[in-house]
Amino acid sequence: MPEDEQQEAQADDNKTIRRPQKIYLKDVSFESPNSPELFTTKWEPKLGVEMNNSVAVLDGDLYEVTLSVTATVSVNDKTAFLAEVHQAGIFTLKGFEPDVLERLQQVYCLNTLYPYAGAALSDLVTKGGFPQLLLPPMHFGAMYEQKLQKTRDEQEHPSSEQ
Repeated sequence: MPEDEQQEAQADDNKTIRRPQKIYLKDVSFESPNSPELFTTKWEPKLGVEMNNSVAVLDGDLYEVTLSVTATVSVNDKTAFLAEVHQAGIFTLKGFEPDVLERLQQVYCLNTLYPYAGAALSDLVTKGGFPQLLLPPMHFGAMYEQKLQKTRDEQEHPSSEQ
């Protein structure tokens, strides 16, 4: 192998890569326990949204990141619907230090998945006979920074409870 090609191959090995490989719907659930009664009442919904995520190493620099979004809507203290989406993606994240890798998984990957999860959730709700559900914008970078700050605070000031 010529010297120039060898140096170029080494430079490629040192590159950082962040690339989504596949975006897919992993799991979905919709329940409407109080229909059709709620279709005949005044629509004054109360929305609750919960989010979780997980990361699994698939192979070396290949990761599956899953964003779970659960929306619960109630009207007059009765559940109108509960919709849950597990939006997943396979991402190549290569050449990053552990702290940067974690940030990419918690911010970049979730920012990539969130619009897909929101669209799937809205589609489910609409197909269930309810008005369109539009999720508010999420700031995963700010949420990640808050999580880091909370961890630092807990390490600096451990709880005296045992």
